[in-house]
Amino acid sequence: MKRHNFSAGPCILPKEVMLKASEAILDFDNGLSLIEISHRSKPFVDVMENARALVLELLGLEGKGYKALFLQGGASTQFLMVALNLLEKRAGYLNTGTWSDKAIKEARIYDDIYEVASSKEANYNYIPKGYDIPTDYDYFHCTSNNTIFGTQMKRFPECEIPMVCDMSSDIFSRQLDFTQFDLIYAGAQKNMGPAGTTLVVVKEDILGKVSRKIPSMMDYKVHISKSSMFNTPPVFAVYVSMLTLEWLKNLGGIETIEKENNKKAQLIYSEIDLNPLFKGFATKEDRSIMNATFTLANEDLKETFETMLKEEGINGLNGHRSVGGYRASMYNALPLESVGVLVDVMSELERKA
Repeated sequence: MKRHNFSAGPCILPKEVMLKASEAILDFDNGLSLIEISHRSKPFVDVMENARALVLELLGLEGKGYKALFLQGGASTQFLMVALNLLEKRAGYLNTGTWSDKAIKEARIYDDIYEVASSKEANYNYIPKGYDIPTDYDYFHCTSNNTIFGTQMKRFPECEIPMVCDMSSDIFSRQLDFTQFDLIYAGAQKNMGPAGTTLVVVKEDILGKVSRKIPSMMDYKVHISKSSMFNTPPVFAVYVSMLTLEWLKNLGGIETIEKENNKKAQLIYSEIDLNPLFKGFATKEDRSIMNATFTLANEDLKETFETMLKEEGINGLNGHRSVGGYRASMYNALPLESVGVLVDVMSELERKA
């Protein structure tokens, strides 16, 4: 049976990427496995350099003062690293979900953090708008896409101070002017590769301005100076991320994948809106193209619906406990066909009910 993987993360990956990755586990360098060669050897150094270069190329940031890093510790470690490297007195945070709430908590260890706006009172079902960002703050932090709640920032504020963005769940999925961001971070496991590495893209000229001493492992400048090789990198996660970035480039880049992602989102949201058995969670204008969250209008149909999902090989649709219901995560590698199968099941449920 063909499986349709809507898992929120770790994410679905392209089949050709999985095949190449599996081959490299067995033989990457003249009979040696990718995961047993030295990370200082030329074959892997070339992987790291290619991966970092592809990031800047796909984001349109080549030659614009940015560096790409592949680090460890997940986006959760970036909550801390951002504050350590950029926070001198105070910063502004937009609170749009669980992960931005956790980022605020971590940053408050060091200095004053101000929530410029929050949608917490509505269980994060919308993106706040019309807020002010004080110009005397060290930076402004936002989260572009909220996996749990299915909301996404469609526009970003004009910002006179450095803007930091957690793009863990929608990196490389849509066209943006990425020069508006001074630092971007993203866990690989949502849309880029397997769990184990975290992408950081940082504009060098915002660094080195805090007075505190920064531990070497938490200092972006140290990692830049060592080309993401200050300590042993997660070689497999970086390699698969490189393969995924090559796959995306060969498809036609972000412009091409955005069109496919929009088709998938339009298909699922049309069914949610037209089918009386389902109700969308997120405010319509803020709906994510990556994560569609919805619930059943009649919980008595839950067992029937989930049996039908299982029969069609649909996996990973359960919603987060904060929202309940269902969550269809439609990352870059998920084919339109899979969304079509899900929509057919939803339509069939309506006919049966």
